[in-house]
Amino acid sequence: VQLQASGGGLVQVGGSLRLSCTSSGVAFAINDMAWSRQAPGKQRELVAEITSGGSTSYADSVKGRFTISRNNFKSDVYLQMNGLLPEDTAVYYCNASVVTLTRSVGTVWGRGTLVTVSS
Repeated sequence: VQLQASGGGLVQVGGSLRLSCTSSGVAFAINDMAWSRQAPGKQRELVAEITSGGSTSYADSVKGRFTISRNNFKSDVYLQMNGLLPEDTAVYYCNASVVTLTRSVGTVWGRGTLVTVSS
């Protein structure tokens, strides 16, 4: 399975962006999916995650502003970001917990997409 993130860009404070992460390839199952981000000079942090059943959790810094969703048929995951702030500027990565056809379990990461929020 491979993941490809898209939808990043330059947006003004208070604006919105919708990130998409599309999957390709074949797996036995794709379980939890998530978005993380890494700002310049900082460690990567978990932003939001969603289980295969649709349960979600968010970092405190994005609660009420970001919404994670997924399309289980396509194994895609999305991140709707509203009320963007300069501190949201980062490279955003999607990842998924994958069970392969041989039943091994691992985490797959997509390439990041850059979000820049200007003040």
